[in-house]
Amino acid sequence: MDFIDSIYSLIVRYRADLLNATVLTLELTIASFTIGFVLGLLISVGRTYGHALLKVPLATFIEIIRGTPMIVQLFYIYYVLPAFGVKLDAFTASLIAIGLNSSAYQAEYFRMSFGAIQRGQWEAALSIGLSKWSAVFNIIIPQGLRIVIPALLNELIYLLKYSSVAYFVTVPELIYTSKIIGARTLLHLQIYTVVAVFYIVVSTLFTTIMSLVEKKSRIPGLVIRGRETP
Repeated sequence: MDFIDSIYSLIVRYRADLLNATVLTLELTIASFTIGFVLGLLISVGRTYGHALLKVPLATFIEIIRGTPMIVQLFYIYYVLPAFGVKLDAFTASLIAIGLNSSAYQAEYFRMSFGAIQRGQWEAALSIGLSKWSAVFNIIIPQGLRIVIPALLNELIYLLKYSSVAYFVTVPELIYTSKIIGARTLLHLQIYTVVAVFYIVVSTLFTTIMSLVEKKSRIPGLVIRGRETP
């Protein structure tokens, strides 16, 4: 009971700091996911359907991002770019680093979802007179977005946890704030228990929301590489 009481006292005492850190963590997660979604979709479309000269640099970008740790990318943006005259605050640097990292992974998710759509739909779109890009934006992408939802859910949950890398450039997100509170109170077990519960609750909430979105957007009878969706 003393453990529960100490957690309650900790939350009450530092509720403002914890609330601010929670909001910042969610802002960083959702904003970086949005950046990754937009850039990832554009990169995937360019790599899959764009000109050959465009595919090589896009594929190179993806390999560089996926082949290097996110923390290295963050340090490069925050510590190296100022040498070239580009100085960013810690939050902006973290947002760009996490967003770019996510875009490379989301681009691959989108590319796989496009590839899962039956070739016959592409051929049918062209046969009724649609141009290549009309077929991409009106036939392929809308279906691809529905197929990719489970992968996007995983990415969103990953980003919730990966947002903690901002700790290393002193962004006062949840992990950074919890470390400070733990150092002040020596109640490390209690404060990190609170943090763990937060991540579990928010991850469950994200899962519930994305599951509802997937259910609402499901297309009955849609065939994905020989498999019919319910």
